[in-house]
Amino acid sequence: MPIVYHPAYVAPMPNGHRFPMGKFGALKRYLEAQDLLTFANLVEPEPATAEIVAQAHERGYVDAVLEGRLMPEQVRRLGLPATPEVARRSLAANGGTLRSAELALEHGLACNLAGGSHHAFREFGSGFCVFNDVAVATRHLLQTGRIERTLIVDLDVHQGDGTARMLADEPRAFTLSMHCRTNFPTRKQTGDRDIPLEPGLGDRDYLATLDRTLDELLNGAEAFKPDLVFYNAGVDPHYSDRLGRLALSDGGILARERMILARCRALGIPLVCVVGGGYDNDMDTLAARHALLHHAIAELPSRASAR
Repeated sequence: MPIVYHPAYVAPMPNGHRFPMGKFGALKRYLEAQDLLTFANLVEPEPATAEIVAQAHERGYVDAVLEGRLMPEQVRRLGLPATPEVARRSLAANGGTLRSAELALEHGLACNLAGGSHHAFREFGSGFCVFNDVAVATRHLLQTGRIERTLIVDLDVHQGDGTARMLADEPRAFTLSMHCRTNFPTRKQTGDRDIPLEPGLGDRDYLATLDRTLDELLNGAEAFKPDLVFYNAGVDPHYSDRLGRLALSDGGILARERMILARCRALGIPLVCVVGGGYDNDMDTLAARHALLHHAIAELPSRASAR
């Protein structure tokens, strides 16, 4: 299973910054220590070009990011420093999600060790999200004819507001967001399927809701029938996440990952996974939580043995 990573995924942050930038490098190191990431399955992507990003974002906004011309109010809304390193990181992460999607179409499954920047809108960044990598990859793959229909399954604890807004006019892309009702963003957008969850919701009810929803979207009488699924595997629904408000355990997140993988594998739908949100002061603890997805992947039978 290809795993996509670029050294630029970790950009310098001011001391004490709320965004856990170090988790991306910590996740890579954890996967290497667990023999889940080796030279054989590591892929370094080409950063996305400004032209590809501008297929989804306004070109003026893209240029302002890359040229360091964001206004102070734009930087405040973004929540990240407007540095050249953050701009390079954003291009690398977008290139990583696009490359992961291409690899998923080839191999059936691929993971980007960044991505899930679902609060970025067409004309501005928000909530630690500069460019919306899933929307960018979706627009590019649809425009180039690589895919015909895609489903975005966003299980970050925060609504995928930017993704919903950026793909609202695209009937070939279906956005599902299952998020905490009372969490950021305050002003929610309207996606194709929004499922606001009550604060404190735990494993059993969360997994039952997800199972029912996936059944409707993938197996029901009016199933969407995508030829690619993007999965935002945010771990901020965890009970100890400092920005979460839901109450999933490690076991609940692992069961969630198994459910997504099993559904896509059973239907033969290529799946591309992005990291999404997760907030903890201990980067090793946070990396292990994000790696639950990779442990679930390691449990899958190979296609050869499955046959």
